[in-house]
Amino acid sequence: MKEKQSDTELVTALIEKTDTENKSTVEFLRQLILSIDKEIGEQVKWNSPSFYFTGEMKAFNPKEYKRDILVINIHRGSILLVFPTGATLHDIDGLEAVNYPDGRKIIKIGSFEDAQAKQKYLQAIIENWLKNVEK
Repeated sequence: MKEKQSDTELVTALIEKTDTENKSTVEFLRQLILSIDKEIGEQVKWNSPSFYFTGEMKAFNPKEYKRDILVINIHRGSILLVFPTGATLHDIDGLEAVNYPDGRKIIKIGSFEDAQAKQKYLQAIIENWLKNVEK
């Protein structure tokens, strides 16, 4: 019988399948996100590496996605950081975020160098997200 893989192993396997051009950027973003707070977990959701808050929260409707912090989506060779509840966050200069009518905020990452240049801004927006968690 095959042993079930952990969420971390599933994310690692998914990143390993990522095209060579984006693999190091996705792994860099993964490590950055996980290093921000010990209550950030990872899983594969929507066929993408996804990061969520693991701590205690007030009860909410699961369809509100309040636990989901962000998803790394690779779309047509571009890396998109999708914040499902991002419209509740203040924009951070340097990120060029796009707000969608359904409440998402999306940030495009053009390259590994772009991810490195946006590192402190990404950290700030995730820390902002964590401050808004209803505990």
